[in-house]
Amino acid sequence: MALLASADLINLVTELQDRQHYQDLNWTGSFNEYLDLVLVNPQVTRSAFQRIYDMIMAFGSEEFVDAKKKLTRFKFFTDPAIDEADAVYGLEVPLMRLVSFFRSAAEGYGTERRVLLLHGPVGSSKSTIVRRLKKGLEQYSRREEGALYTFSWYMGEAADLEEGVPETAWEDCPMHEEPLHLIPEEFRAKFVAELNAQLADGQEIQIAGDLCPACRYNERDLLRRYSGDWTQAIKHVRVRRLIFSEKDRVGIGTFQPKDEKNQDSTELTGDINYRKIALYGSDSDPRSFNFDGEFNVANRGIIEFIEALKLDVAFLYDLLGASQEHKIKSKKFAQTDIDEVIIAHTNEPEYRKLQNNEFMEALKDRTVRLDIPYITKLKDEIKIYEKSFNTQRVRGKHIAPHTVEMAAMWAVLTRLEEPKKANLTLLQKLKLYNGKSLPGFTEDNIKELRKETAREGLSGISPRYIQDKISNALVSDANDTCISPFMVINELEGGLKNHSLIANDEDRKRFRELLSVVKDEYAEIVKNEVQRAISADEEAISRLCGNYIDNIKAYTQRERVRNRYTGQYEEPDERLMRSIEEKIDIPDARKDDFRREIMNYIGALAVEGKKFDFKTNERLHRALELKLFDDQKDSIKLTSLVSQVIDRDTQEKIDVVKTRLIRESGYCERCAVDVLTFVASIFARGDVKSRN
Repeated sequence: MALLASADLINLVTELQDRQHYQDLNWTGSFNEYLDLVLVNPQVTRSAFQRIYDMIMAFGSEEFVDAKKKLTRFKFFTDPAIDEADAVYGLEVPLMRLVSFFRSAAEGYGTERRVLLLHGPVGSSKSTIVRRLKKGLEQYSRREEGALYTFSWYMGEAADLEEGVPETAWEDCPMHEEPLHLIPEEFRAKFVAELNAQLADGQEIQIAGDLCPACRYNERDLLRRYSGDWTQAIKHVRVRRLIFSEKDRVGIGTFQPKDEKNQDSTELTGDINYRKIALYGSDSDPRSFNFDGEFNVANRGIIEFIEALKLDVAFLYDLLGASQEHKIKSKKFAQTDIDEVIIAHTNEPEYRKLQNNEFMEALKDRTVRLDIPYITKLKDEIKIYEKSFNTQRVRGKHIAPHTVEMAAMWAVLTRLEEPKKANLTLLQKLKLYNGKSLPGFTEDNIKELRKETAREGLSGISPRYIQDKISNALVSDANDTCISPFMVINELEGGLKNHSLIANDEDRKRFRELLSVVKDEYAEIVKNEVQRAISADEEAISRLCGNYIDNIKAYTQRERVRNRYTGQYEEPDERLMRSIEEKIDIPDARKDDFRREIMNYIGALAVEGKKFDFKTNERLHRALELKLFDDQKDSIKLTSLVSQVIDRDTQEKIDVVKTRLIRESGYCERCAVDVLTFVASIFARGDVKSRN
């Protein structure tokens, strides 16, 4: 690959630039021009809640059914265009409630006057959800459908406006207010009525709130200068496009608790600029005040309170007016209107402390709590770790198949409550939740299992612990080119002794027992995988299937079978049929039902003009594989791997199986040998079980 010269690199950047888009984002115009924009697109005047709801819906949604329950998946929370690392999986129900909250607030039904409190265990994606909303707002404000505007003042002479005012001479509204706030309050009702009359049916704008103290001062000063002529004063206003940016503290605020000595409420509502007091003569002059608290800068957007309930009580009082009245009280000034989404998150111990504090009834009454539990569906838990541990992120080391899956399985098992049904294990419950069908259980049973739990998903092992231990396994031996499930399981078990969030030995013991469950399940999975690799001869399976179908057809129709070698007609081969059916635990008493079921299935396909393929029937396919495996395993002599006495013919057959594992199951040379040796040791002990 040829190296690019520095000039070529500069040219590359030039080609990638979109100067028209830059100009669109930095649009400026008069107040009159802004009114023209409003008439064309009234959405530019939306409230903060309306904007967030529209942003989420702009990414689309899809409906799906889970255990007979219709759910909606909002694509905003997983779309890689926002941030692939912050994708949220498996929390459809809590996210549906979150979107319902925003929709209700957008419609003005009352929830816009509440603090949204995300509550759940550590590492349950509370802060990830908020971070995604903030990043989404940043991007949405840069899109045409998410455009919003604010304004700046020029306090110099009117003549300068004709000649052109330097950029530095414009004073931005410190709270990024909606330009329609400039309409005097006494004229608003008639102005809004006239404006709405010109809009299309179903479209309507409202003007909520008044100018901030700094803008009120500028407006009064200009009105005095022009003897109350508002039309002259408004010429000193320039409307501009507003782009949200957390880094630049525009439209997105974040407040994090500090120790008591360093906490100061001015961080929320702004503080006096003592250097300007000497210039303007008073600490109550708006020009002597910095309206740059988190509530100020988050106006029109969103403010996040990290671990909100760890804040000093005095700070929580600020939330009361901000949520209910949409006003904040800056030092030395009257209450100031704000329009922003207040979203906080906290863990369970802090929330219990709030519940027990009888002096915080007002805050509790203004809070909408939304539980964000841990994921309880295995396939969604796996997605979390695959974001960090994949071939793009992990280089120089191969992650053996099922490594992430086994770690995720253990994490989910620790969060599930023991089923009350005596014939159901915790592992089977996990599989049911994950969409696997089990004999004797229906989707109605899954709904019952979920309803009978009290705190499922609100306790257990955090995803952060799993990520830490997978990371440890990756770096524990620099010379090792592959990590296996057992390496990660050992890390998980070793860390339990010093896990800071495990409160008692009983939980620690239970978690260790669940690791044993995972080990056993892994053994079953790889046995199944090796069996498939050994019996992967599709032609042999197809011949075996044809033989089985011929026999059950004759059996169900009370006919005889023609022997393809001798040409003689014989009774159906009961021994062959039972040797296949027993592999999937079909009891002798139900063999007739199973055989009729297969024949009916073949008949139904024939009616539709389709040909029967053994791959379309999972149970029969598995039974045929296991039968073929039993017929072939002795010729392969896999157990010779344990004794390390392997003849040339056996080695060639084992190499074929190893190649299949590498090609079809994602193993590398190293872990394919390891898994074959592990399964061989199981066979050597005679520990071979059939799996459904």
